[in-house]
This record gives sequence, C-alpha cells and structure tokens, in this order.
Amino acid sequence: MILNEEQQMLADLAERIFADKASVDTLRAIRGGSHGQDYDHELWQAMVESGLTGILVPEDQGGMDFGLVSAGLVAREVGRRLALTPFLSTAVLGAIAIGRGGNADQKSRWLGSIASGELIVALALDESAKHRPERVATEAQSAGDGYTISGAKTLVLDAVNADVLLVSAMLDGTPRLFAVEAGDAGVATTPVVSLDTRSMADVRFEDAKAELLDGDANALDAVLDAGRAILAMELVGLARAVFERTLTYLSERKQFGQRIGSFQALQHRAAHLSVDIEISEAMAFQALAAFDAGADDASLQILAAKARAAETARLASAEGVQMHGGMGMTDEFDIGFFMKRARAASELFGDANFCTERFARAKGY
Repeated sequence: MILNEEQQMLADLAERIFADKASVDTLRAIRGGSHGQDYDHELWQAMVESGLTGILVPEDQGGMDFGLVSAGLVAREVGRRLALTPFLSTAVLGAIAIGRGGNADQKSRWLGSIASGELIVALALDESAKHRPERVATEAQSAGDGYTISGAKTLVLDAVNADVLLVSAMLDGTPRLFAVEAGDAGVATTPVVSLDTRSMADVRFEDAKAELLDGDANALDAVLDAGRAILAMELVGLARAVFERTLTYLSERKQFGQRIGSFQALQHRAAHLSVDIEISEAMAFQALAAFDAGADDASLQILAAKARAAETARLASAEGVQMHGGMGMTDEFDIGFFMKRARAASELFGDANFCTERFARAKGY
C-alpha cells in the first residue's frame, strides 16, 4: 500500500501521539483500578485535539472525511500500543452508522460531537457469546413518532461510557439500527470484566425510547464491514509489536553462552512470522481501500483480511510468549497482554472461523 501525502502525514502523527501518550503501563493501571477510569482519557483527549476522532466525519460536520484507510492507520497504532480508547466504538462504528443511516437531524446532532470527542457511542449488537449478527431477538415497536426497544445485548464495547447506544433490533422482520440515549430509563447496563481490560457491559432494554437510523437500510452491514476491517489492521499492529519485542528479546537473551537469536530454529520461526505479518498487512490495506472505493467485493476482501489478521496475531502472540520462555507466561512481562488482546479482538465481529465460513459460502462452497 503506497500512502498519499495526507495519509503519510496522518500515519506519522498517529505514531507520535501513541508513542508519547500510550503505554502498557497505563493498561496495567486501569486493570488494577489505580487509574480511576476504564479507558485512557489523556490519550483520547490527545486524539481529539489532533483530529483523529473525526477521520470518518464529513468536513461540514467538523471532521476530516479521510476514509477508512486513514482510520486503519490509527487502528494500527492502537494495536501496537494496546491503547484503551473508544476509537473503534465511536470514531469508526458510530461515525459510519450515523453517517450512513442517520437523517439530516441525527447527523447534525451527533457527528460533530463525535469529531469533537464530546460524544461516546457504543454498538449493541450481539445477544450470545459468539458473533451471530443475524440472530436478533431484540424487538422494536412503533410508539407515536418514534419507537421503543425491548431485549438484551451482551459484551457491548464501551457501553458503560456511552452517551448513545446504537442497537440492532427487529423491525417488520428485518434487523435495523436504532439510536437509544444511554441515560434512558429503559436502559440497564451491567459492566463485564473482559479478558483484555477493555470496557464492556451487558445491556438490557425495556421499552427504551429509540430513533430509527433510516437513511440506509444496509447501514448495519456497512458498520460490520468497517469494524472488521479496522480490527484487521489493529491485529496487524499488535502482531508487529509482538514481533519487534520478541526480536529484541532474542538479541539480548543468552543461553549456553550465546544469544538465542543465533539459533537457526528460532530464526526460521521469526522469518515465517515476519512474512505472515507482511501478507496480513497487505490484505488489510487492500480491504480498507476496497471499502473506501465501494468495491463490489469489499465485504469478501474484509472477511479474508480479518480471518488472516486474526490467525497472524494468534501466531505472533503464541510465538512471542514461547520465545520469551517461562518468563513469557508471567505478568511481569508485557507480552501476555498482547496475547489476551489478540484473542479478544479476533472474536469481535467474528473470529477467523466465522469469517472464513462466510467467505466460503459467498464463493459457493
């Protein structure tokens, strides 16, 4: 992927911000409760001030409208630094959902607030432990000029911090996206302890007031495509960070009087992983570009990229832990945090098996 001048400047900006503001130490502090919050507010504010939260927001709403490739450049840094931010839930999923499905009033009310960091959005989609977007029991009913929603969603990313929940619910036999104010009396949120320290919650709706995002009936499909593509790039960034840390460890750790990086077996494994990362990154970039171009096969390219990136991140984290030896299994080393995030991010919006199956079915297998 050859970046244009604007994309390269954005990539450099994101790298500087995350290198300066994001660290695994912050993740440790948030996990331990000493940070007093469940995402990195200082990093998020730096992203807001740099315009990174408005990458997918139109210029007339205060954003940059740079496209999903540019958002992927930020996601790559999120993965490299294990950053805890609502970037995916708000700046990507929220911006895409409202931008595609919102009417003029909804766009006016929410898109500018996403770009300015004043609004946190959460996508309430799944209703079971595994990703099954077509299995929706939550129902929407007409109520005056609007709708009410009743049902339950599980493992909703950033729901605890959200101001607006985007909820999939059945309307006339079809799953549609609705917007629900998080503070509505019909919304009950229960925090869930996640494997990777991300803020998640189960959410129950009981006659909660809702607005239909009726600008595009296919908005939910676009949201899922964007989410999977961004996660693919985040997983690539994670895999690359693990690879870099592991190479450093191999060059420093000595065994039998020599650095273990000189052992041919470990060199072969490192070379294999390096090639996998390059291929996964190329596929992720291609999928992001296909989404931006509105390519007919964009969804297929995204499924392939997500599946490949998930497998690469799994391999990278497993190899990283193993090559660190017994110490790799301890909490003292950061490498274990990457393994946990790789597992969680791979599951979100469909693991490798889910994406591979969907790809195969679309190809007629």
